[in-house]
Amino acid sequence: MTSQINPNNIDGQYPVAGQPNNTQGFRDNFTNIKTNFQTAATEITDLENKGVFKAALTGTTLDNNMADNLIYAVKLQDVSYTYVQQTATAGAIPIDYSAAQYQLVAPTANISLSFSNWPAAGSEGVVYVDVVVTNTGYTVTLPAAVSVGTSGIQGYAANVITFGATGTYRFAFSTVDSGTTVAIYDLNRPLLANAGTGIGYAAGAGGTVTQGTSRTTGVTLSKRSGAITLFTAAGTSAYTSFTVTNTLVTATDVIVVNQKSGTNVYNAFVTAVAAGSFRITFNAVSGTASDAPVFNFVVIEGVAA
Repeated sequence: MTSQINPNNIDGQYPVAGQPNNTQGFRDNFTNIKTNFQTAATEITDLENKGVFKAALTGTTLDNNMADNLIYAVKLQDVSYTYVQQTATAGAIPIDYSAAQYQLVAPTANISLSFSNWPAAGSEGVVYVDVVVTNTGYTVTLPAAVSVGTSGIQGYAANVITFGATGTYRFAFSTVDSGTTVAIYDLNRPLLANAGTGIGYAAGAGGTVTQGTSRTTGVTLSKRSGAITLFTAAGTSAYTSFTVTNTLVTATDVIVVNQKSGTNVYNAFVTAVAAGSFRITFNAVSGTASDAPVFNFVVIEGVAA
């Protein structure tokens, strides 16, 4: 009988009828093929788990989490950042660094910010927060860790920011020690002592008020700067005093007051500063005409320690 080639015998031997045939070559090749497939499967799994992709692979969900691994010598173009609007609008507002680079808060009452999930110490984290102010009575309280860059921030006192006008205010917060110390940057207003803009307050920080009934009648104006129009009366050399209620004033602040206008010449100065108020004392040093002089004032933040 003529022997036929057995296609399953890959060791090069022809089968011999009635005798065992050698299949070692086939078994060796099968083992190698199996090992190669296992290696390929491992490599494919590695690519699926560790690769960065433009789109999700078939049957998977896109996840390009770099897990804080270093990427260097990178040239970037047309880069955007994640933006999140906070749903909370009053009270405690949690700013989660891992949620978005830009976050927006639209207060409907006083708010207090807190920060979480900063990068590990040794890496800088920066988050931008927009505050949409629709009522100048609303304040923003910062956590105690925000202690760098506060000097010169308009409306800042004891970790509380007040606003002189409605609008959208953008702040940046950064840290290199995972939130132990946080710096603040006011991105759309000049600092109070910014060279080139002068020392003082920008438009929106001031206000006006007119005294009623008499020149001893108190007035209320909770602004860092302002103009007070006195009640119309004759000038007199006798000293007269009235109280200005101003919730932004602390007992250690310094109040500067001077005469802006009026028929008579007045001497005006501050005789008492307390938390939430100060008293102006004045007299006419020249002239006794009936007039309604205007006194300008400015609040300078001070400390006793």
